[in-house]
Amino acid sequence: MSNIFLIVRREFNERVRKKSFIITTLLMPVLMIGLMAAPALIMRYSRGDVKRIAVIDESGLVAPRLESDGQVRFRQTDLSTDEARKQLTDDFGVLYIGGDILENPANVKLYANSSSSLTLEENITGQIERILEAEKLRAYDIDNLQQILSEVKTRVTMQTFRNDESQEEESHARSSVIATAAGFVLGMILYMFLLIYGSMVMQSVIEEKNNRVLEVMVSSVRPFDLMLGKILGVASVAVVQVVIWGLLICGVGALVIPQLMPADVLQSAQAMQQGVPDAAAVAGMSPEMLQAVAAVTDVGYIVQLFGFLLLFVLGGYLLYSAMFAAVGSAVDSIQDAQQLQTPITIPIILALLVMMTVMQDPDSQLAFWFSMIPLTSPVVMMARIPYGIPLWEIVLSLVILYASFAGMVWFAAKIYRVGIFMYGKKPTFKELLKWVRYKY
Repeated sequence: MSNIFLIVRREFNERVRKKSFIITTLLMPVLMIGLMAAPALIMRYSRGDVKRIAVIDESGLVAPRLESDGQVRFRQTDLSTDEARKQLTDDFGVLYIGGDILENPANVKLYANSSSSLTLEENITGQIERILEAEKLRAYDIDNLQQILSEVKTRVTMQTFRNDESQEEESHARSSVIATAAGFVLGMILYMFLLIYGSMVMQSVIEEKNNRVLEVMVSSVRPFDLMLGKILGVASVAVVQVVIWGLLICGVGALVIPQLMPADVLQSAQAMQQGVPDAAAVAGMSPEMLQAVAAVTDVGYIVQLFGFLLLFVLGGYLLYSAMFAAVGSAVDSIQDAQQLQTPITIPIILALLVMMTVMQDPDSQLAFWFSMIPLTSPVVMMARIPYGIPLWEIVLSLVILYASFAGMVWFAAKIYRVGIFMYGKKPTFKELLKWVRYKY
């Protein structure tokens, strides 16, 4: 145990003291927030120049009611279609609307002077469709029809409560939107941790094997102790990183966000979580936004999620790092490891694909069984946990995961103790099984 502890301390210090670890640990939460906000920022700042379109409307119904916006600007012209196409080359294009547009909605043509886009075309056709629908409704001769239609439009917001957990009136409402977002983020974190930290162990073994450091170390340390110390050393780095992220997010949720949010919004968010039906209307915000504020400021909820994240990160990493360490000991270079690494990465990718189905039905048979299979359970289970699944499923998944790690360490150690002394040959899977059966 003393030898294992020395190796763990060496692996931990070597990685934690690097500037890259400090920068990654501090910037990763910021990067994740940036990635979530990137689509909105791209949509906001990627708009091109305003496109001017000359409209020739032979029906006289559409052109006066077309609305210009930040993307397109309409203006009527008395020129014929041929003359407009020849003379108005400075405009983006010419929009022709036939006189029989009500009977023939396909009689619409856009003559563009440059490349058009799907967004622009949907904008134009959408406006024309609404104008024609309103014109057809006028034929029914109903007074104040537009006002009636606007008053009839109703948006339904629904709060979901878990009846199998509590039937008290003060039970907390659950948001599928928040659960989906949290499950996706947590699942992606597991996916990245398994690949990044597992590959880190493999690369470390390959480098030390090429430098012949392992040959010196095994003279005083058993190969099993060496492999286990390396695995636990890198695992401690992953644990520290998750804990730091959890503390940062809890600190932001408990101290920073309440200072930035108005007091009435925070009160409405808490009231909505307690089942008050008109909390969103009082705050003037959407229910999803209020529930997001309540989830981010709920320190207990965040601690619970990061507690499970820590357990599954550790268990998943220990399982996969044992396999990566075995692969690293069997080859001499990263290139040679690609073939042996493929069977290890396939379950991780499969878990990511199954995670997408969890968003549709977290209690499906597919989601349940893949959250129990140890090779896929870390990613899939973390995607299910925000939906409020039974605790016994989480405990059973963890027991199977850590038991599988114990078996995998025994299996990988047999390959490791032979592979670290093998040079100049890339073994096949058949040869790896022979190494497992060797007796010492």
